Amino acid sequence: MCPPEYFDVTYAINPWMRPEVPTDLARVHAQWEALRAVYLGLGHQVELVEPVPGLPDMVYAANGGLVVDDVAVGARFRYPQRRAEADHYLDWFRGAGMRRVHAPSYVNEGEGDFLPVGGVVLAGTGFRTEPRAHAEVAGVLGRRVLTLELVDPRFYHLDTALCVLTEDLVAYYPAAFSARSNALLQETFPGALTVSEREAVAFALNAVSDGLHVVISADAVGFASTLRDHGFIPVGVATDEIRRGGGGAKCCTLELRPAG
Repeated sequence: MCPPEYFDVTYAINPWMRPEVPTDLARVHAQWEALRAVYLGLGHQVELVEPVPGLPDMVYAANGGLVVDDVAVGARFRYPQRRAEADHYLDWFRGAGMRRVHAPSYVNEGEGDFLPVGGVVLAGTGFRTEPRAHAEVAGVLGRRVLTLELVDPRFYHLDTALCVLTEDLVAYYPAAFSARSNALLQETFPGALTVSEREAVAFALNAVSDGLHVVISADAVGFASTLRDHGFIPVGVATDEIRRGGGGAKCCTLELRPAG
């Protein structure tokens, strides 16, 4: 995670960002601290990336890269406002002693568009990450990558439209994907959970699961009920002010997956 020391909404690069509306920075800090406290309370370890002045979106750590089996693939951001973040996350990966750190050749926005599940990696495209980056990540990680096309600009990253709950179960918002991608999801995950538009715009799917507890937006009460019905324990966290930049709990969380 990266503390929101310099967070603010000063430009608009997604439909959620409105620079003309003042940001409640105290509320942003309180929500981020509450999210971190939830992880610690569940017994998870939280590593911190140093925030950098002038890079307000560094708080969305998930976009900084992808880590699988101690191999880190760095990010390459589409918009110039975020490009400088990439080197800071690459430096952090190198300092953390990863088995390998790969600086990408093509635009990819980390776990924003790459979500490992089981032995494959689901990869989003349509608004940010290039399809060429999907093949690049497959080669670096040695895993099959399934391309999913996003078609609704409100869900510009895969992690806003789909979340991984267990090694063989996902939840997603069907209308965020092309017809072909919906067919692929139905074929690959026939038992998947789906959410309504109301839940999706509350960032219900920008969630983090440890296989039992699912940390979700406190506003996603319908999805929370569905999760309980399927044996999960939803943990609601207020992220409404953090969402003003276009990200929620998952966007603030880059998962570090150790080898084995």
